[in-house]
Amino acid sequence: MKKIFYVYILLCFGFLGTAQKITTSIDSTQIKIGSQFNLTIKAKVNAKDKVVFPNAKNFGALEVLESYPIDTIKNNTEFELIKKYGLTQFDSGRYVIPKLLVKINKAEFKTDSLSIIVNDVKVDTTKQQMYDIRDIIATEEKPSNEWWKLLILLALIVASGFGSYFIIKKLQKGKVQKEEFFASPIEKAIAYLQNLDKKQLAQKGEVKEYYSEMTDIARTYIEESVHIPAMESTSSELLDSLKKAISEKKMFVNREELERFKTVLENSDLVKFAKSQPLLFEIEKDKNTIDKFLLIIDKALPRTEEESVALFAEEVRKKELKKQKFFRTMAAVGLSLGLFLISVIIFMYTIGFDYLKENYIGYTTEELLEKEWITSEYGEPAIIISTPKVLKRFNDEKIQNNLPENVKSNNRFINGSIVDNFSTILITTAFKDTTRLDLDVALETNLKELERLGAKNIVVKTADFENAKGLSGKKAYGSFTAFNELEKEDQKMAYEIMVLSQAGGAQEFFLIYREEDDYAKKIIEKIQNSIELRKAKK
Repeated sequence: MKKIFYVYILLCFGFLGTAQKITTSIDSTQIKIGSQFNLTIKAKVNAKDKVVFPNAKNFGALEVLESYPIDTIKNNTEFELIKKYGLTQFDSGRYVIPKLLVKINKAEFKTDSLSIIVNDVKVDTTKQQMYDIRDIIATEEKPSNEWWKLLILLALIVASGFGSYFIIKKLQKGKVQKEEFFASPIEKAIAYLQNLDKKQLAQKGEVKEYYSEMTDIARTYIEESVHIPAMESTSSELLDSLKKAISEKKMFVNREELERFKTVLENSDLVKFAKSQPLLFEIEKDKNTIDKFLLIIDKALPRTEEESVALFAEEVRKKELKKQKFFRTMAAVGLSLGLFLISVIIFMYTIGFDYLKENYIGYTTEELLEKEWITSEYGEPAIIISTPKVLKRFNDEKIQNNLPENVKSNNRFINGSIVDNFSTILITTAFKDTTRLDLDVALETNLKELERLGAKNIVVKTADFENAKGLSGKKAYGSFTAFNELEKEDQKMAYEIMVLSQAGGAQEFFLIYREEDDYAKKIIEKIQNSIELRKAKK
């Protein structure tokens, strides 16, 4: 009986020693419709424990906006796993986060249920300034999903270019028949010797085959042009017959050239019958000797009038072939360019040149200044500003997940990069209290941000800022260099950074442009004078 009691005690303590602990928390008990709040689940486990956190699109009536990666904190032999979820709800009311299932090894644990209140956004129409209803502005639908058709069109243009090349080539074959036949023995010999080099027999160690083929080409040429039985003769017989033919035909061939040719024939015999292995440079020297000797023999051959006419006709034929090849190429390129230009015209007519400039080509600063501007409200605290192009929201998860304790929200809106003709960055920050941003510290931070974006050699000047509507703050301005990937060189840029601060919020501007651009300076002035601020919400 005592043994059973001891075992029971040990089991109880063993269970307590390895018990896992699950805790749940939320960072806010009340939110506005559509605002995000974070649910955090923490599990204290051992190193070998396997933990599975909830994975769903909804927790009860609440929508899971984002499931963040698991963070791990080590404490001696224990590990604390932290799983965070971003949740929201788009209807007002009181909602309950249900008990969620967390699996540790094979055991199942339930989290605590928590409640969250979602409040309506109150609009006071007695204090809110009212505006007339604007007329409907007609907009054109941009076929952003039609690019696959353009790719097919470009493929057809390329295919038509190749097709036209080969069709013209086929039509031209009727004018010059049997192009594959060689016009003369020397042309055939040179072509065969070039083809022999491409085989790379010597480099592969097939030296015997190389010398056999090389000397056969030379013998065939001598037999066809000098008209002696070269293929059936031994090396010495070939040399005797060749000397006799040179004498009878009164051909001018140096004795030294004949001796060099004789040496090649002897080397070939040694390779074929005595298994000699010459070095690569010696093989190359023999090949050059054969090339030169055949050209010397061809030049020394006496020509009849008919043969001279035939040679002239062959030269004309070669020029004609070259001209036809050039014509084929130019016709194919011309057809492709023509089809491409027609496609561009059709594209511009159906989609619009403005669409190309807006999304791909880009505007000059003069065009940005003269085009219709867009007035929009951005961020929190809200700022109303007019710009040549709409600023696009940019959310950096690293920044959003590491906001200081007193910061309620941080929003960024961007258009362009720091090497474009003109680019804009707008940052709005809302505080949880009545904190007022230190302008000097903010400018210093913004200059570091500019450096992070790729700016080098930054020249800084500071001054007070005030626009036409009486808004005041502080600004930094000057120049820097940044590497332009497209032009592959450093680009000289100018910038103005402005910081506006109010109790509970701040707005920061980056206006960047090409140095010495007068139109860009006018754009900056126009943007600055358009700025209006909404008061930070208490």
